[in-house]
Amino acid sequence: MHCSPTPTSKHSTYFQLATIGSNGRTANRTVVFRGFQENSDKIQINTDCRSRKIEDLKHCPFAEMCWYFTESWEQFRINGTVDVIDGSNPDPMKLQQREKAWFASSPKSRLQYLGPNPGLPSISEHSSQENSLDPSSGPVGALLVVDPDQVDYLNLKSNERIAFTSIQDTNGEKLWNSEGVDP
Repeated sequence: MHCSPTPTSKHSTYFQLATIGSNGRTANRTVVFRGFQENSDKIQINTDCRSRKIEDLKHCPFAEMCWYFTESWEQFRINGTVDVIDGSNPDPMKLQQREKAWFASSPKSRLQYLGPNPGLPSISEHSSQENSLDPSSGPVGALLVVDPDQVDYLNLKSNERIAFTSIQDTNGEKLWNSEGVDP
């Protein structure tokens, strides 16, 4: 794929991730880009294991991302399957990826995973309570790995739109087809 999102400024590290809940309704939230998985086009996101998106993805593993780059006026809508890698995952390679992504995050970011359960009513004493994190302690969150299979690329400066679709070749390798479409 010749169009690849690469954040060049701080605000470009954020994008929206939409999932489908067990109630059939969509949920959309802003998440942080944590890099591409080594030697692949898979996108990594750290998240709290207690967040609703985990439940959504276990119900339906498909998601869509919308990533807009304000400087270049480019939008990427990326559809794919999401692999949720938490501490119960039996694959040692995936657990290693989770740990690597965890330690690549700042200590301040990791500290957020020790707070109260996301989405529950706030209790005032929680907000004043200080949490501490041993810098060497392992992951308490989950790693989400988005494996894209469709990308809708739109360049608003050039008025160009390209639809990318992945296929597997006979060796099981992912190949991308592209087609120009009307914006």
